[in-house]
Amino acid sequence: MLSYEATSHIAAKPDDVWAVLVDASNWSTWDSGVDSVDGTIASDQKITIRASVAAGRAFPVKVTTFDPPRTLVFTGGMPLGLFRGVRTYSLSADGAGTVVHMREEYSGPLLGAIGKSIPDLAPSFTQFVEGLKKRVEAGVQA
Repeated sequence: MLSYEATSHIAAKPDDVWAVLVDASNWSTWDSGVDSVDGTIASDQKITIRASVAAGRAFPVKVTTFDPPRTLVFTGGMPLGLFRGVRTYSLSADGAGTVVHMREEYSGPLLGAIGKSIPDLAPSFTQFVEGLKKRVEAGVQA
């Protein structure tokens, strides 16, 4: 298995963080690593994410867990489980704020071959959670 993750503490309630997290059409306004998200983040919906870390590529995923305001999971990959990516966003209340944890795990028989072509995603994950923090906290203070 191969995985990447990032965590941030946001000075806002989980509901406020969740509202920004599931507003896919605006991701590119606060995360410079996301070029676009097509579709609606909702239970059992399919969305397509385009990110600068893999310019020119589209990543179709399905929303497999939608549990507001706690857990959001995207699952994508190849047929027959040959390669699979599962991205989990976990939100938990922490005092007057929220801890956001983002983790993506890759697995499957083709992981060895495909994993070599996956760039280091740690910086883009950190950029995402920090962008989310900045956006949410700006809205809470406004």
